[in-house]
Amino acid sequence: MNRTHTPRAEELNRDWWVIDLEGKTLGRAAAAIAHVLIGKHKPDYAPHLDNGDFVVAINANKVRVTGNKAKDKAYFRHSGYPGAIKEERFEQLIKRRPEKIIELAVKNMLPKNRLGRAMQRKLKVYPGPRHPHQAQRPKEFPDRYIKTVKEVK
Repeated sequence: MNRTHTPRAEELNRDWWVIDLEGKTLGRAAAAIAHVLIGKHKPDYAPHLDNGDFVVAINANKVRVTGNKAKDKAYFRHSGYPGAIKEERFEQLIKRRPEKIIELAVKNMLPKNRLGRAMQRKLKVYPGPRHPHQAQRPKEFPDRYIKTVKEVK
């Protein structure tokens, strides 16, 4: 009887990908990044394993949103004290910490457990075009994974 092959931890090989977010739509780019972090693009994907690749996202400050989301989309944080909830709009957060927007969008698309937290650690986001991961020789992220707004309509 043939059995399904489950890769062991020492058999896993992780590639490095670099994605340029300039002009990309936030949700579509985050979905493609989450797909690669989870490892669904690989033939040996298993939902109980972390066999995804590393992703380096550059130009996070040039990601875009459609419609009125730049003014309407809000991010909340709470210190734990009563009445200490803080609200920040997308257009404010993209100026202050653009990498946080990408990290939050991808985080919400990953599993909500320790496996998802391990996958999230493989995401490296930088606001500008420079990153310190040249030694890993990252490959260019194929644009065919990210649908543009024109292709969807």
